[in-house]
Parts: sequence; C-alpha cells; structure tokens
Amino acid sequence: MIYLIALLVLCATAFVVMLVLQLMPSDSAVIRRLGDMQRVEGYQTVIVRRRRQERAERLQAILEGLGSRGVGGEAVSGLRLRLLNAGFVDLNAPYIFQGARIVLALGLGFLTVTLAPILGAPFAGVVLMGVWGLLMGWVIPGFYIGRRVANRKYQIQRSLPDALDLLVVCVEAGLALNQALLRVSEEIANISPVLGEQLAMVNLEIRAGSAREQALQNLATRTGVEDIQSFVTMLIQTDRFGTSIADALRVHSEDLRTKRRQLAEEASAKTAIKMLFPLVFCIFPAMFVVILGAAIIQIVQALSAFGS
Repeated sequence: MIYLIALLVLCATAFVVMLVLQLMPSDSAVIRRLGDMQRVEGYQTVIVRRRRQERAERLQAILEGLGSRGVGGEAVSGLRLRLLNAGFVDLNAPYIFQGARIVLALGLGFLTVTLAPILGAPFAGVVLMGVWGLLMGWVIPGFYIGRRVANRKYQIQRSLPDALDLLVVCVEAGLALNQALLRVSEEIANISPVLGEQLAMVNLEIRAGSAREQALQNLATRTGVEDIQSFVTMLIQTDRFGTSIADALRVHSEDLRTKRRQLAEEASAKTAIKMLFPLVFCIFPAMFVVILGAAIIQIVQALSAFGS
C-alpha cells in the first residue's frame, strides 16, 4: 500500500511538472522571437543608413557641381594638396570644398540680410552685414581646413619618435621593412590614429603594386610634415646604399626626440612673454583696485572734509 501511494504521488508530481513546462513558453520560441526582432531592427537600421547615404551622395553631387564651376587649373592642385594634408583623399574633394564655400557664403549672406531689417538696422547696416556674412561664409571652411591640418601635423610629429622606436624593434626582430611598417601601423594607431592610418596606406600602396620609394614619397606628400619628409628621405637612401636600416632609424629617432625637446624648451621660454600682456591688462588692474581702492576712497573723503 505504501509503495502504491508513493507511485501515485510520483506520477502526480511528474504530471504537474509536465503541465507547467507545457504552459511556459519555450526558450526556442523566445530566442526565435528575439531573433525576428533583431532582424527587423537590423533591416530598419540598414534602410535608415541607406537613406542617409543617398542624401549625402545627393548633397555631395550638388556641391561638386557648384565647385567645379568655381575652381579650376592650378588652384585645383594646390587645394587638393591642402585637403590631402587635412585627411581628405577623395579626388573630387577640391570641388566639394569649393561648393561648400559657395553655399555657406550665400547662406550666411542671405541670413544676415534677412535678419538685419528685423533688428532695425539701416540700409547701410544691412549692406555691411550682408558683406560680412559673405566673407565669413567664405573664410570659415578655409579656417576649418587650416585647423585640421595643424592638428594632424601636431599628432604626427608628437608620435613619430615612438613609431620609429617600434620600427627599430620590428626590424631588429627580423621583419622586413614592409611587414614592420604594417605592424607599426597597427600598434601606433592606439596612440595616434592619424599616423597609423598613413603608415597602413603606405603598405596598401605597396601591395597594390607601387614601388616602395613612390609609396614613401606619397606618404610625405599626404602628411606635409618635414619630419616625415626627412624620414622618407632617410629610408630611400638607406635602401639605395644598402646600409643598416635599424641603425639609421635609431639615429633618426634620437634626432627627432632632441628636436621635440628643443621645441618644448622654446615653448616654455615664450611663456613669460605671452603672460606679460594678460598680467598688465587684466591681473594688475584688478590687484590695484583691490589693494589701493580703499586707500584712495579714504584719501578722497579726507580731502573733501578738509576742503569743507
């Protein structure tokens, strides 16, 4: 009798467990539903991204069409070199840049001419504000490119000695120069993405069939940095004359570190002269007001009482 009761209890428990499991949603259904949701979201993301890309391409085509009518001849080559130094490698970048200049100048000019009468400016003020808007719209893109070029050159100059040290280690470890450049580009990208990108582009050009000398010359042209130009010249001469690449890289790295230290000392020496104008025009007048203000007030009160 006891065994029969235990068997019935066991069967009832198993039946309850199976019923609960049947009523609960299975993991496969949940996973399947989540996968469907992810696919739908991924599809929507792809659609949104494609629409943004289409709008960007239409805008780029409009700017390129405007810029192609506003620039030509030797100005294109000079502008293309400047944009290369800023990191824009597209062949149509000069035309897009010129089109952006035209659109921004016309837009700011129209905006200032529209807002000037609302602010109550006279006709001469409206004309001056319109001219100011045109000039600002024309100058702002060039200022942005100049700042971008300066920042990229600063990043490259700052991280180049470290890249040369890594290159020395790779060459002494037995890697060829091409493989060493590729390895250094991967490692230096954590410190300077700009320099890592440029070194990786050198390796891609060599893989595409360009000569190493031409790829290195293109590196110097793209960056526009004097230290990179000297580095490229040193590599080309070392390759031609068959001297030790590791020794040449080590000497060049020491020279770059010395140059960087001298630039830091020069900047620190200029600090005193740069601080002179804020001290004279901002800090000293405030100190004089705080220190001599109360005394001057007392002297004025004493003189006024003495006169009365």
